[in-house]
Amino acid sequence: MRTETDLLGNMMIPDDAYYGIQTERARINFAVSGKTAVDVPNYLWSIAAIKRAAAEANSKIGALDPTIAKAIIQAATEVMEHKFDDQFPIDIFQGGGGTSTNMNMNEVIANRANEILTGSKGYDVVHPNTHVNMCQSTNDVIPAAMKITCCLNLVDLISTVSRLEEILEQKTKQFAQVVKLGRTCLQDAVPMTLGQQFSGYYHQIKRLHQSLTEARKQTFALPLGATAIGTGLSTQQGYLEHVYPLLQQITGEPFVAEENFFDGLQNGDSYLEVAAQIKKLAVFLSKMSTDFRLQGSGPRAGFNELLIPAVQPGSSIMPGKINPVIPELINQITYQVIGNDLSITMAVEGGELDLNVWEPVIIKALFESCGLLTNAIPILIDKCLLELQPNIEVCRRYAEQSTALATVISTLFGYKVGSRVAIQAFEQNLSVREVVIAEKILTESQADYLLDPMTMCDPAASAAAIHRYHQENS
Repeated sequence: MRTETDLLGNMMIPDDAYYGIQTERARINFAVSGKTAVDVPNYLWSIAAIKRAAAEANSKIGALDPTIAKAIIQAATEVMEHKFDDQFPIDIFQGGGGTSTNMNMNEVIANRANEILTGSKGYDVVHPNTHVNMCQSTNDVIPAAMKITCCLNLVDLISTVSRLEEILEQKTKQFAQVVKLGRTCLQDAVPMTLGQQFSGYYHQIKRLHQSLTEARKQTFALPLGATAIGTGLSTQQGYLEHVYPLLQQITGEPFVAEENFFDGLQNGDSYLEVAAQIKKLAVFLSKMSTDFRLQGSGPRAGFNELLIPAVQPGSSIMPGKINPVIPELINQITYQVIGNDLSITMAVEGGELDLNVWEPVIIKALFESCGLLTNAIPILIDKCLLELQPNIEVCRRYAEQSTALATVISTLFGYKVGSRVAIQAFEQNLSVREVVIAEKILTESQADYLLDPMTMCDPAASAAAIHRYHQENS
């Protein structure tokens, strides 16, 4: 064990630990969830990237000894390579607006840099605050790292959304000739094709893909250089001009300084925007999954229109029962994402005066939502969508038996006649076609082309059929 000292006194730190006294205090103070910064993909990488860029920038402007800068850069790079993941033990929930996580990084890099230069840990040559944190504050490092993390993590989410878009387009074409019964208020409506239903999903995911891509652009503007409250106090001349090009080079992303640093520290609307787009995506996926569950219900006492792939037995007591577990998974993930969105909203609203210190809960909520959907969408595709099939016979039978086909009769003969036909069909358990032929409202041939469910799915074909009838009876 080694002894470290801060303004509150002394603490014993394990000899093999690269973190120091501030990390140890935070580890003890905030042990609540068991989740750490390591559990947030790209978060530690982003903080280390900032430390690396800052060290190189400070060296270029003559503020930091090149030998020390080189050691810091090497240490930060090793952190980015996940060589020190076990040195970040602080809970993701923490007071102080992320100071503990920033100091954890500073201490690990400082100890490793000292080890590189002297062969042993310590702060004699490289100090966590003086050197590693030079020209920085927790207040600009943490929100900048959050935006970098968000930018990087959205790449994977957008990639999965792109694949889902392709699959839904394929399903739209695959189901184009499958006629089914439309439903409104869960009641029988007019016919449509399953392809038309899926075209709605396809166009929705296409829009969500675009909006997520646009939201990602809001992560490019960083408050790095704002330091404590936005004035840039303690930055040195030339730092900003060097740190951003270096950060772009390290990350491969076009990061730039916020137009107004005070805005960047006070306000978190960019997190709200990203969270809102993620929530929109989740809500869409859940709605679609609920549709699948309804249409796949049965098999003998439900809709039984969709054949959802069986991936596991569904009951410990009822033999042969299969549950729609993948759509149900999506529903539950969505409930969590909606809750996370509310947490982010409250945390952004709760920022007081010159700094929002509720960033730790934003980090936890935002990247949990992003990760859940990034992981869930491929499961939905591979274990449900790809092998999802229609029960063609059932779909067509429902469409042909619907009393809503009387809508065509209303168009030709008025609403009163259409209502009478629909009621008679329902009460006598007949199809609309059978009623209009029996009542001599239409001939068999007229009923064939006017009441064909597939014709009714196509506005042009339906209009042509009505026009044909009028011509035949003019």
